[in-house]
Amino acid sequence: MSVSELEHLFTEAFDKEELRTTVAEILDVEAAAVTDDAHFLEDLDVDSLMALEVVVVLEKKYGVKFTEAELRDVVTLRSAHGLLVQKLAGS
Repeated sequence: MSVSELEHLFTEAFDKEELRTTVAEILDVEAAAVTDDAHFLEDLDVDSLMALEVVVVLEKKYGVKFTEAELRDVVTLRSAHGLLVQKLAGS
């Protein structure tokens, strides 16, 4: 099985809805508001401290560590999910 096939299987197994619920709880918004492409800062009115809290909670929950450059990329559910898939598939 190729690496891309393994990543695809992992992506399917990694539940985006669970991630959506987690992010919504952190941000104290309805899960429906956390659409795949809703920008945390612009669309959900999240300030920089709340955005940092999202990252910290995700790091703890999923046992990963984001680099400073990666932190700037976690701006939507889709980007958070994609980064977590990469991190978890690589571990």
